[in-house]
Amino acid sequence: MSWAGPEDIFLSTSLASYLDKKLLLLLRDGRKLLGILRSFDQYANAVLEGACERVIVGDLYCDIPLGLYVIRGENVVLIGELDLEREELPPHMTRVSAAEIKSAQKAERDATDLKGSMRKRMEFLDFD
Repeated sequence: MSWAGPEDIFLSTSLASYLDKKLLLLLRDGRKLLGILRSFDQYANAVLEGACERVIVGDLYCDIPLGLYVIRGENVVLIGELDLEREELPPHMTRVSAAEIKSAQKAERDATDLKGSMRKRMEFLDFD
C-alpha cells in the first residue's frame, strides 16, 4: 500500500482533470456557463473555449454564445463535467431564440415584482 503525500492529493483535486472537457459552471450570480476548459490557474480562474450562457425559464432554454470566456475563480460555485454524447436536458425542455428567452425572463421578473409589491400592499392586514 502506497501513501499519497499532500502534493499528490492536491493534484488529484485540481482542475487539471477537467482540462479539454466540456463543463457546466454555476456562478454566484446564478448564471450557468457551458464550455471546454482550456486553462486555469492557482486561483481557479478558468478559460472556457466555445462558452455559452444557458438561460432557463420554466420549460424554455436558450444557449447564448459567448466565445472564449475568462471566469474569475471566486465567482464559481459549482463545476460539473458534461457528457458530450448525451443530451444534458430533459426531453420536455424547448430551445428558443435569444429574443424569446429575454422576453420570458422579463415576464418572470415582472411577475416576481408584482408578487412582491402585492405582499407589501397587503402587509397592513397581517395582525400578529
